[in-house]
Amino acid sequence: MSDLIQPRILKGFRDMLPADEILRSDIIEKITQTYRAYGFVPIDTPVLEYTEILLRKSNGETEKQVFRFEDNGGRDVAMRFDLTVPFARFVAEHREELYFPFKRYHISKVWRGEKPQAGRYREFIQCDFDTVGSDSATADFETLALMKAALNAIGVEDITIHVNHRGIFNRFLAKLNCAEKSEDILRIVDKLAKVGAEQVAKELEEITGSAQNAQEILSYIQPCKTFTQTLEHIESLSGGQSEDSLRMKEIYSMMQAAGIDATYTLDPSITRGLDYYTGVVYETFLNQLPSIGSVCSGGRYDNLTGLYMKDKVSGVGASIGLDRLIAGLTQLGLTSKKGSYLDAEIYNTDATLASHYQKVAAQLRAQGVSVEVFPDTVKMAKQYALTEKKCIPWGITVSAEDVLKNTVTLKNLATREQFASISIQEAVQKIKT
Repeated sequence: MSDLIQPRILKGFRDMLPADEILRSDIIEKITQTYRAYGFVPIDTPVLEYTEILLRKSNGETEKQVFRFEDNGGRDVAMRFDLTVPFARFVAEHREELYFPFKRYHISKVWRGEKPQAGRYREFIQCDFDTVGSDSATADFETLALMKAALNAIGVEDITIHVNHRGIFNRFLAKLNCAEKSEDILRIVDKLAKVGAEQVAKELEEITGSAQNAQEILSYIQPCKTFTQTLEHIESLSGGQSEDSLRMKEIYSMMQAAGIDATYTLDPSITRGLDYYTGVVYETFLNQLPSIGSVCSGGRYDNLTGLYMKDKVSGVGASIGLDRLIAGLTQLGLTSKKGSYLDAEIYNTDATLASHYQKVAAQLRAQGVSVEVFPDTVKMAKQYALTEKKCIPWGITVSAEDVLKNTVTLKNLATREQFASISIQEAVQKIKT
């Protein structure tokens, strides 16, 4: 009997082959650069937290999704299911070392034990950014603007960002005498796109005990033709002008001033199911593939840090769901993969020239060319095959004569065009153009 263990991974988890990881890394790099351009700085937090930290303010659905266990020390611990709750703990624990407003980004893995499906995994990467210490329309607007900028930076422009304000919705529910059931109602409404109006109406009637209330809520969450018309509609239904509706008007004015308002729509059905959101909330959809769900969402959570310290700190932020975004872009044919970061491969045709190959490689790297030397003197067919698999655009060969003249022969592997006996500098110029 064989003692070999069958190699396999858990359902909902993935290995990343080089082409997939390069694609993901390149996108992360572009997102990171955009976050930094808006003044955000990086932090990190542990994968494991005390369960009470993560679940102190959560609903039953969240608890079902958390990977939770008792460690060797008998502690009740859980793996983070998002990066926002650990950030709230981080702010409370390090408030004396931080400055406010504090703008952070955190790009890392999180874990949820939900059912795997297209674009949805149990282990995935979130690209979060948050501003804490400012309860201003400016911070809200900057978050929305950065969502668009970050997606645009990776070439994703055909998007619509759906915006809403939970405060206005809560005022409306108070008028219906349903305020005490607001969290349950918000979670039901948040499922509208997934289950449809009929199912939502049925669940709302069960929660509110009134078919009329259910229909009024459905009427409230139906958007009008324009952002302004929708805002006027929900403002009227919620009892008139309020600080929440004024906040939305101020944010929209900033969108118009920045010339980006066409990307945003006011959608009263967007409520975000998580309990900690209290103000503006938003979700982003690929216009050509809305069925994959939101690829960037978030909102304002003014009371979240109040769970961990007496002084409450206002916060607002968003998160790009990287794996779902890549799944959507791949489905739309908007991604291209490469097998390496190399610009050129130096072929190994003569074992006696091994030292000179390394000399040429060093000269090329000194001028910004990413290059490697094929390690073994094997048939050229095998060397070419590996170069093609890695998607390397240029091939370099060096003859005994090239050694004497300090030249190389450069070949464009896509066009097959060859440049014989050219200088290192000439090779660099052709590779970089």
